[in-house]
Amino acid sequence: MARLWREYRGTLIFFALLVSFRSAWADWVTVPTGSMNPTILEGDRVLVDKHSFGLRVPFTLLHLTSGADPARGEIVVFDSPQDGTSLVKRVVAVPGDTVELDGEVLIVNGRRARYLERSSEPLRGMLAATRAQSPVVLEEQGTSAPHDILLLPARLSRWQFGPVRVPPGMYFMLGDNRDNSGDSRYIGFVPRRNIVGRATRVVVSFDPDHYYLPRAHRLLSPLS
Repeated sequence: MARLWREYRGTLIFFALLVSFRSAWADWVTVPTGSMNPTILEGDRVLVDKHSFGLRVPFTLLHLTSGADPARGEIVVFDSPQDGTSLVKRVVAVPGDTVELDGEVLIVNGRRARYLERSSEPLRGMLAATRAQSPVVLEEQGTSAPHDILLLPARLSRWQFGPVRVPPGMYFMLGDNRDNSGDSRYIGFVPRRNIVGRATRVVVSFDPDHYYLPRAHRLLSPLS
């Protein structure tokens, strides 16, 4: 054992540091579902800035530094308070906010979001199964920075919710695919300590509908 340590300690230390870096500083996650369509597609590999919300002890939820607090409109990766699954969603309400869904309209602190219909361009690259559901892409404005959301008119979802007040230390998350997302409407508020980092861009994307060939148009695309 001592001989193996002497021969391979450099390699072992390198891999230990690499894994720790990915756990606490920056990493990428593979997105297997369409809950964040049209912003994030199935097959995207998304870069996650893990130190922006405070540096953590590797492999734990313990923070060494406080960092910035997540803001409305940011896309974040977090561990589900329900079962610990790693999820990617958008922050729509922060501690102290009142949040409500009236039909498909998001209301934060009494302010109703505005919606503008978008062209078909955001549908580019979506799976055929999603496009077959006659999706509608809207730009949501007024409650955070403008961003696209997806509606699936033929699919049932929780269209009426709240109003509820977000408790201290908690956040309310929604998927951009409002009719196909297991988010805070179903899993509840997300504790601050469960938020792993900010999703910043698509590193690379592989299309499940086309033998996992790369989607060239999504290479290094920033997320907004």
